[in-house]
Amino acid sequence: MSTNTIRRTLALALTGILVLVAATAGVVWLLARDAESKDPELTAYAHGTSVTVPPFRYCTVRMEDCRQGETVFLEVPAGDPLQISLPDALVDSPWELLPLYARENGELVEQPSSYRDHPADTRALTVPSRPEPGLELVGVELQVMIIAIDEVGNEFPIPHAVWSIKTA
Repeated sequence: MSTNTIRRTLALALTGILVLVAATAGVVWLLARDAESKDPELTAYAHGTSVTVPPFRYCTVRMEDCRQGETVFLEVPAGDPLQISLPDALVDSPWELLPLYARENGELVEQPSSYRDHPADTRALTVPSRPEPGLELVGVELQVMIIAIDEVGNEFPIPHAVWSIKTA
């Protein structure tokens, strides 16, 4: 076999490999481009148990394409905190944390906070299960807010995304 034949065979083999690699990259790119983006999820942890919390309600920022989910249950014993990890997509968002507590007489008490009450780039939140005697954590919502405008031009915040955790 001559040197030219060997070179030509190697060039054809290399060209075939390059075409195969390019075709594979193209298929992967098409699949990734058409893949549905996943809604952000929280991670909640208490007393040795961790759960993934998908959105209870999730809409685009134009309040379109709304999807409804379910409340996630996580037992949080008295004295143990609930810890919530925020995904990257929420870290810089205008979120509100709405812990709901019950008094021994059944009265419900909210102790809200927001991104304004925490350092910038907060990635984890701790919610006490008993912030004071007689209060027990029964649930938490995390909401991402947008500004809406009504028919007469008044601006007001509304949640376009909500995550819900039941603790008792």
